[in-house]
This record gives sequence, structure tokens and C-alpha cells, in this order.
Amino acid sequence: MLAAILLAAFLCGGGGIGAALGNLAVQVVALGVLAARQASFASFWRESPRALRALIVASLALPILQILPLPDSLWRALPSRDLVASARELAGAAGGWSTYSVNPLRTLLALTALVTPLAVLLAGWSLPRDRLLDLGWLVVGCGIATVLLGAVQLMTATESTTLYGARSPGSFLLGTFANRNSTGLFLTSTLGLAALLPAPRQHPAVLPARLGVCALLLLGVVLTLSRTSIVLALLPVTLGLIRALGVMVPARSEGRSSGRGLAIGLGALALVVAGAGALVVTAPGRVGDALERFEAKDDARRFVWDDATYSAGRYWPAGSGMGTYDEIYQVDESLENLTSRRPGRVHNDYIELAIEAGAPGLALAALWAVLIGWLASRVRGSTMRWPAWAAGTFLLAIALQSITDYPLRNQTILAFAGFALLLLTRIAMHEARARR
Repeated sequence: MLAAILLAAFLCGGGGIGAALGNLAVQVVALGVLAARQASFASFWRESPRALRALIVASLALPILQILPLPDSLWRALPSRDLVASARELAGAAGGWSTYSVNPLRTLLALTALVTPLAVLLAGWSLPRDRLLDLGWLVVGCGIATVLLGAVQLMTATESTTLYGARSPGSFLLGTFANRNSTGLFLTSTLGLAALLPAPRQHPAVLPARLGVCALLLLGVVLTLSRTSIVLALLPVTLGLIRALGVMVPARSEGRSSGRGLAIGLGALALVVAGAGALVVTAPGRVGDALERFEAKDDARRFVWDDATYSAGRYWPAGSGMGTYDEIYQVDESLENLTSRRPGRVHNDYIELAIEAGAPGLALAALWAVLIGWLASRVRGSTMRWPAWAAGTFLLAIALQSITDYPLRNQTILAFAGFALLLLTRIAMHEARARR
């Protein structure tokens, strides 16, 4: 059932807010699995860390409180609600109760987006740990499918092979996403799992197959031409190299041979070299395009950030309501930054969170970061620490990409982020029980 959510999210959830039916399909599957996995739901609330439960409740409570009606005197006292009051008066609307959010329907939509990661976390809680690792290989399979679909998109160079269209079809790899940054981030997560998940069974072909899959996924990251994803791919690559170097050092107390470790270390190094060489030989133009994007000096995001920061100040510290940024920005966009296109997003989720949720939202984000860091530290003595850290690296990559993009604004990344948190938490909890 958990695989059903992940596959539904992979196939239908990569379109963001512009793909309402796809998002609905993912959420319906998630709700169905939650209904069928009530025992796992109950186990989660009995066994999971209290801090995790508290943050889940707080994250759900924030948008819920934003759509509850407030008395006229109370909501008018919130920052910048005088503009809303003036608009209502001009429209002939009578005074009275209103919501904390300036657009409660948008906030309700933002709340429903949380159904998917919540279902992944709750429904998968009671699964055996080995089954979670098997699902990790399913995630790797989704990454391979993304690269293969992207190869078709690059060869055909038409919108017919993309799920959500593209402004420049055939220029970069999209896979099942509408945003190449999300594609690159997803492939980065699968790269970490492919490098660090334990093999289902031992076989001489496991190592070359693992290295080949990692090379393919790394190639896919570069072909997205996503600058942030290319940089963030260094996280799983570095983690894999550290793991390989650790295996190369013989454990003297156990008298193990370092031959296998040397093979893994050399293979990991060969992965990076082979991947880079294959790119230069087979697609020199695309490599040049990727490098050229790092030199872009006319990035419009910095102008959006200026105006969005002003919006955040206007609604500070309460915020305007989750999901309301697009309407807010139309009021605060300066004329010198005005273009024929609407940015739609701030392209910095922390600024957007400051606008929509104010100080409470930023505090929640900080607490989630602390919790993930604590869980990652708890697994350092576990035999399963490497797959746990691969999951934690994906969550770290999401946090870093959020500085210049909005990775958690589509159902696919939300679902797989939920799976990464589930994998990290379960391994941390298993280690905590083993120490008792």
C-alpha cells in the first residue's frame, strides 16, 4: 500500500499547483491507504518520538487556524488587513467575521497537500524495516525510469513526450515533473539510495550494477541543467565516497581483507570519472549549457526576492495565510521589476514561508531541521546508518534547494520526503531500542 502512494505520486504528482487532477489522484490514493492502515496509524501515535508527533500536529494546526473565522475586531488588528478591509468595502461586502488568511481557499488547498506525506509516514510506520529498504530500491527504480523518459524527451524535442509541457522541449531532462529543479532533486535522492542501500542479496554483479545505476542517475542530474541539483548531487556522491573509503580501511580487530573495500573505493572514484567523461564525449553541448547557467547574471529571482521581502515585512509577524503569496505579490510588485510574466512563486521558500506563515512558520521550519539533525545523529552507531544518512541527505538537499526554489510545492517531492523521514526515523528508533 505504501508502494501504491509512492508510485501514484511519482506518476501523477510532479505538476505542482497547475495539475489539480493529478494532485487529487495522489491524495485520494493516500486517503485510501490511510483508511486501510488504521492499525499502523495507531502504532505511530504510540511509538513514534514525541517531538515528531508534536511537529506534525503543529504543522497541521497552522493552516487550520488560518482558515477559522475570527471576529471583525480581531482580524482587522492583524498586520495589513486594512487593505483587505478596504477592498471588501469597495466591493460592497458587509463587515463581520473573516479568516486569518486573506484567501482561505488557497490555505485550504495548502492544507490538503499535507495529506500525502502524512499518509506515507503513518501508513508505513508498522512495516518491517527490511520492507522499507525494499521500497528504497523501488524509489531507485523510479529514478531510473525518470532518466529513461528524460532521454526520450531529449531525443524527440517535442511537448508530446512531457507530462506538463515545456517552454523549451528537448533542451533539458524533465521526466515526470513540470520543473527541472524538482527532477534534479529527485534524481539526487535516488542517487544517494542507489549508492548506500544494502543489496537485497549478495552477488558478484552487485557492485558493477550499483556503480552503473549511480552513473546513470548522476548523468540524469546533469542533463536537467538545474544548477542547484548539480551542486546538491555532491552530497550523495561525497557520502558514497566516505562510505567507500571507510570500507577500504581494514578492520584489524576482525582481520578482514581490504580487497573488496579497495574495489568499492576505486569503483566509486571511477563512477565520478566515467560519468564526467561520458558527458563530455556524448553531450559536450549540454555540458556547456549546464556550465553556462552557472554564469547567469540576469537572474530575475533577485528582483522577486526584493519585492517579496517587502511583503514579508508588511505581514510580519502573523503572515498572510498559507498559499496566498501569488495574490499578495501582485499588490507589492514594484513597477521597475514588472514583466509580462508572473513569477508565481518567490523562488525562495523561506521568504515565501515568512510571507504566508510569519514567525510561527519559520519557527516550525527551524524545529523540523533540529529534529532531522537529531535523528541523523542517533543512527551513527547503527549498522543501517548509511541508508539512514542517504535519506537525511535528501531532506538536507530539500532544505538547501529551498533557498532558490520551491521543492516541496509538488506532491511527488512531498511523498518521497515523507518516505525519507520515515526511513530515517525508523532506523533511529531501532537504534534507540537496541541501546536500552
